[in-house]
Amino acid sequence: MDIQQLPLLYLYVLFSFLLLVVSLSLYNATKSTRTPRNHLPPGKTGLPVIGESFQYLAAGWNGHPEKFIFDRVANYSSSIFKTNLMREPTVVFCGALAHKFLFSNENKLVQSWWPTSVNKIFPSSNQTSSKVEAAKMRKMLPCFFKPEALQRYVGVMDSIAQRHFAAYWEKTDQVVVFPLAKRFTFWLACRIFLSMEDPGDIETFLERFNLLAEGLLSIPVDLPGTPFRRAIKASDFIRNQMLLGIIKKRKTELAEGKASPTQDILSHMLLAADEDGKFMAEMDIADKILGLLVGGHDTASSACAFIVFYLADLPDVYQAVRDEQMEIAKSKRAGEVLNWDDIQKMKYSWNVACEVLRFAPPVQGAFRDVLADFTYQGFSIPKGWKVYWSAYSTHKNPEYFSQPNKFDPSRFEGSGPAPYTFVPFGGGPRMCPGKEYARLEILVFMHNLVKRFKWEKLIPDEKIVVNPMPIPEKGLPIQLFPYKSLK
Repeated sequence: MDIQQLPLLYLYVLFSFLLLVVSLSLYNATKSTRTPRNHLPPGKTGLPVIGESFQYLAAGWNGHPEKFIFDRVANYSSSIFKTNLMREPTVVFCGALAHKFLFSNENKLVQSWWPTSVNKIFPSSNQTSSKVEAAKMRKMLPCFFKPEALQRYVGVMDSIAQRHFAAYWEKTDQVVVFPLAKRFTFWLACRIFLSMEDPGDIETFLERFNLLAEGLLSIPVDLPGTPFRRAIKASDFIRNQMLLGIIKKRKTELAEGKASPTQDILSHMLLAADEDGKFMAEMDIADKILGLLVGGHDTASSACAFIVFYLADLPDVYQAVRDEQMEIAKSKRAGEVLNWDDIQKMKYSWNVACEVLRFAPPVQGAFRDVLADFTYQGFSIPKGWKVYWSAYSTHKNPEYFSQPNKFDPSRFEGSGPAPYTFVPFGGGPRMCPGKEYARLEILVFMHNLVKRFKWEKLIPDEKIVVNPMPIPEKGLPIQLFPYKSLK
């Protein structure tokens, strides 16, 4: 080394040393403001980057989604624990008190959050905060999803159900239930949200939509052949090739007076202006319609399929449901569709549906973003972390439901389960606004099913898997035994 280079080397070493001293000083100065590690909830964060996402998803794939939760609650002797899910440091909250705390602190300590996979599949969701978007949607939806507004759709739902069963169930003696349930609820959503009628268009839409749904909460690895990549491509196709065309056509029809401003959610979105008089962008409407289709179709199809799944093994419950529904069927004239009063008579049937939702909640839980540091049960929850609440932490917990593995619709008689224990639709300000819509489509499905058929499972011990919603592993193939008369 040349002697003239020594001063430069000396300066470099000195500068590096001073930088280290400054860094340590800053670290020590800020250390007291950081969340002490021993005040975080117990738990492990798993592997680098992916954390425990694989274990969480694998529990569902193996048919025991509650195992991820219950194993850690038992291991840590705590109703909350830390982990890493969907590449985010996460605290899982379990139990009714935890549900109450989170639901009552919505938009105060926490706000809705979706994993990276959702933001990439719905790109416009990044344009504004989820809090702002949720507020917008909740101003729009009540005119459609309130019970009094939904009354006009009962007959439409029943007509579609009759056409669905005539086309796909009555001409065969064996069916695979889950894809048919998806077809039914998607048909309803397309008709009521978009006024789509053509079965061919709906079928094409559904094929792409299924790919989107499968990748929605997948591990966000954007590589060829992954569910995530397929979902992104399906989302792009649906929005750009299908929904934008429908939106532009409806704009023209509204301008020419050929469509009604109140005929469906699409018309309402196109005509609704914000406080500044601005209308929603077409792509933003496409994303929101797509989100509504996810919420209004996929969850209900899971519930309908599992009603078939459980009633196959419960002849006494099946018969009680059929007796209730046949009383209603006998009161109808030939060709008369169901109405709102008929729905109100389906009390036992809805108790059965609720017990199905307890056993197999379509939404396993949901993520929240922590807005500010807070303490819960003596543990520090840092700002920027995510929290996750789990329906299974109460639905399958003997502390809240005695004999939780026993199917018992009577749990929902009278005042029903204790608050914050039965949460298939969430709770608080973020409770699913489509809860009443889901009740209608599930009950209309049950009515048209039990008055037509008895059935047996072709795979008696078929496993339930979660991906990302609970589904029968083989789609639930059944043998049908039709009744000669529908009355």
